[in-house]
Amino acid sequence: MTLPNILPISESSGCVCRACLIKNIRAYIQGIKSKPIKEQLALARPYQNDTNFIEGIDYEIENGLLVMSRWAHLKRGKCCGNGCRHCPYK
Repeated sequence: MTLPNILPISESSGCVCRACLIKNIRAYIQGIKSKPIKEQLALARPYQNDTNFIEGIDYEIENGLLVMSRWAHLKRGKCCGNGCRHCPYK
């Protein structure tokens, strides 16, 4: 399986197709924004060396540009200092 295994089964919508799993994982990542950054980083740490970026989880294409997601920044583990839109380290 190429998707990060972070979604508790109790929060799954029941459908396990790739599109629904990506949608549910994105919603779960958005939902953990209120948790302390250390908890968020701990969730992403096992995926830190994963270079297989997944559209819809790690990035989106907006107006032809690649926009990194909150999850991609958490996987990086630190702020790059470029003022990214989805930076969790503000």
